[in-house]
Amino acid sequence: MIKKAVIPAAGLGTRFLPATKAQPKEMLPIIDTPTIQYVVQEAIDSGIDDILIISGKGKRTIEDHFDRNFQLETQLKNKADHDLYNEIRRISDMANIHFVRQKELNGLGDAIRYARLHTGDDPFAVLLGDTIIDSVIPVTQQLVDIYNQYKQSIIACEMVPEDKVSCYGIVGGDKISDKIWNVTDLVEKPEVGKSPSNLAIAGRYILTPEIYKMLEQTSFGKGNEIQLTDALRLLLRKERILSYTIEGKRYDIGNKLDYLKTIVDFALKRKGFAEPFREFLQEKLK
Repeated sequence: MIKKAVIPAAGLGTRFLPATKAQPKEMLPIIDTPTIQYVVQEAIDSGIDDILIISGKGKRTIEDHFDRNFQLETQLKNKADHDLYNEIRRISDMANIHFVRQKELNGLGDAIRYARLHTGDDPFAVLLGDTIIDSVIPVTQQLVDIYNQYKQSIIACEMVPEDKVSCYGIVGGDKISDKIWNVTDLVEKPEVGKSPSNLAIAGRYILTPEIYKMLEQTSFGKGNEIQLTDALRLLLRKERILSYTIEGKRYDIGNKLDYLKTIVDFALKRKGFAEPFREFLQEKLK
């Protein structure tokens, strides 16, 4: 049973400067909803309401977003804006959300180590705070279902073009079924032509507590950071790891072009202005 989720959200977001100089990249809005709220909602929709967000210096607005704002609530009440009032209250009541700060920005693997006291000896889900996955069944729920069957660490993956493998952590392995692989290798951002497969890690994991011991043994790697992929490679010597090819579309909010595409995709599905927005785009394309 997966009861806890960890959301790393401590990175500086330098690719979005100057917008992220005073605002976390995880708070960049998709229309009117911060990116990280979609991630939290995915965990909740997967049956997990105990969530630890690993933040860092300059990330206080994430905490404020999920906290109560009595002045705003009173103003909305006085204006009788019930729908917006209820939405603002819902955000602060979404889940049991806890926060811890990564004191030094030493990579994703280092960030995960800060969750040890919170998750203890239980397996837990990891959802990257700058990655949204649009799916009918929440991707974390998909992973939980596979974990309940195999009781092994699971890495969410997606197929990417050959020329894109150097942008991702890549897994290699043997097929168990169409969507499930037995992982035999993990490489962080391999060179094109030297990749074990086209299966890219998609920003969602179920990890057993053994990962913490592996992280303690992991040296600084690519980018002079402690890479989670390197720790998972060590874990392979101790435990079986599975990969699961997700059902859904992944949006990487850490990339400017993908961020723009995400807004367009979500706007075209948004009731109320999808049609006029589509007409606007069609007119522009002429």
